[in-house]
Amino acid sequence: MKRELLKWLVCPACVNAFRLEAVGAEDTEVIEGRLTCKGCGASYPILRGIPRILPATMIEEQQRTAGAFGWEWNRFSRLLGLDLYTEQFLDWIAPLSAETVRGKLVLDAGCGMGRFSAVCSHLGAREVVAVDISRAVEAAWENTKHLSNVHVVQASIYDLPLRREVGDFEFVFSIGVLHHLPQPRAGFCSLARHLKPGGTLAAWVYGYENNEWVVRYINPIRLWITSRLPHRVLYILSMLIALPLQLMLKLVYAPTERVRALGFLKRLLPYKYFFWLSRFGFRHTHNVVFDHLVAPKADYLKHEEFAEWFDGAGLIDKTITARNENSWRGHGRKPGVAAS
Repeated sequence: MKRELLKWLVCPACVNAFRLEAVGAEDTEVIEGRLTCKGCGASYPILRGIPRILPATMIEEQQRTAGAFGWEWNRFSRLLGLDLYTEQFLDWIAPLSAETVRGKLVLDAGCGMGRFSAVCSHLGAREVVAVDISRAVEAAWENTKHLSNVHVVQASIYDLPLRREVGDFEFVFSIGVLHHLPQPRAGFCSLARHLKPGGTLAAWVYGYENNEWVVRYINPIRLWITSRLPHRVLYILSMLIALPLQLMLKLVYAPTERVRALGFLKRLLPYKYFFWLSRFGFRHTHNVVFDHLVAPKADYLKHEEFAEWFDGAGLIDKTITARNENSWRGHGRKPGVAAS
């Protein structure tokens, strides 16, 4: 934990500042230590460089989700390339651009292995606070510890150890996380509370539109079978599924995506998402298959549901667009003007 992080951390119970007790440190990083609230006295450990500010109890669904994605992101922890992740990130937050990040204090809500926190650092963010409830923070810390402006915290989106009444963050984003929460809309509203006036919140979620077949046929299999398998067994099963899928992607979808003369075929092929997926290698496809089968919960949201989140959180100037015709990306702004 970099000492700079203390500027933004508060006790999730009483919103008072923490007192830091460092036990082991390397250069500017506190590797082992403890954070104690100056108000209520609540205490949280710093383990392997990461503050662990977790709720005392979590419902079973939260525990299973945290366990599933913690295992996933530590298994698929190797970064595949910053240019690739930058392209993905800008696609997921479009029509926002890199200028939305540059010079800003950024919150990455549900950071996984930290790939998009690294991207934000690369794009010129002033500071990035990366939060995840799962053991994925271990991979995130390893992937970003060399970046002086990235800070990793293990905490719940519902109960972030950050100021609420007057938020600090100029840009908050959550990519592929909220639809896995027990209460997705409540998680979204929680993030909005940490926005600075004039700040922007962006999110990407699964869409119901064009995913009816997934909801009808794949979701029950995931819910009752694959999400309950041992993770190592699912890792092998998802690899076996990814092999023929990768072959189809490269033989059918990839040529059609690249060759303009095959445009007529592109209109005939089902599930446009596969055109985007065909651009990547097998490791990425394997990760995508595992990711879709491991989650204990996954909501597929209709456009009007997603739009209501922004209205309910009091955000203005909202923009919602379809991504790959099977998901929704949106952003909105907190009213007011940030103080200079």
